[in-house]
Amino acid sequence: MGKTSKDKRDIYYRLAKEEGWRARSAFKLIHIDEVFHIFDGVTRAVDLCAAPGSWSQVLSKRLYESRDPKDREEVKIIAVDLQSMGPLPGIIQLQGDITKLSTAEAIIGHFGEQQKAQLVICDGAPDVTGLHDIDEYIQSQLLLAALNITTHVLTLGGTFVAKIFRGKDTSLLYSQLRIFFERVTIAKPPSSRNSSIEAFVVCQDYRPPEGYIPQLINPMLDDVRQIACQTDSPVNRAIVPFLVCGDLREFDSDMSYSLNIDPEKDYEYRDVVQKPLAPAYSEVLERMKTTSLKHGSIKVEADKKKD
Repeated sequence: MGKTSKDKRDIYYRLAKEEGWRARSAFKLIHIDEVFHIFDGVTRAVDLCAAPGSWSQVLSKRLYESRDPKDREEVKIIAVDLQSMGPLPGIIQLQGDITKLSTAEAIIGHFGEQQKAQLVICDGAPDVTGLHDIDEYIQSQLLLAALNITTHVLTLGGTFVAKIFRGKDTSLLYSQLRIFFERVTIAKPPSSRNSSIEAFVVCQDYRPPEGYIPQLINPMLDDVRQIACQTDSPVNRAIVPFLVCGDLREFDSDMSYSLNIDPEKDYEYRDVVQKPLAPAYSEVLERMKTTSLKHGSIKVEADKKKD
């Protein structure tokens, strides 16, 4: 008898197969819409990191196929990904990198003059390593890339929904997104497994700071401060470095490194500037003065004298 996988025991996996969804993740977007009504009045939408297309499939059914054929012409849905995916009714596929300005221009070109998206969604995620700190960091950079292109293609008052990995910096992430949106909510739909650290930010009513000029930045490769100064906007210089919050080029505080950083100079030990006044280990150090270690056994001379 064959082994049954965890996914095949999952109710949403089985429902996705029965209802014809490309992946169980379709229910995550459906559940988000049930609470936040993100599809209301939307005729222009963008799905970033769309492949294999389950979220695009939801957009197709809810925004395109649910309308009368005569009203479908006004609906424009663009799915963006580096990979190709199977066609869907009413979906315009665009193969491109979301960190490139050309991709943003291509999206706006499909909408036409003076029109931008009313809804931008992103269910993209990196291949997880199991190391939560690294996974959370890379996911935050993907989110930043999605937010960057969203500032180019999203109309005022629009909605942005994206996947995040919950961690110690979730509150910081919330405060960052609140710079651009009036309402930000971190949601965990029932179709998202409780064992998963994923959640979704639902950002509503897009209102960028006055004077902000959209820029596309890849924080993993670009010098953020230099790019932030390429515009004449003081808002950009204040916001962009704050959004990045460090990268992988500095020392890892959880690792050990040689202090001989400069290969041309020998390392010279220096005592601490201010020693502890009453360290917790002072009592241990005093006892170690009368303690000897011999052949793996401990002999405490002070205890012998007491006996």
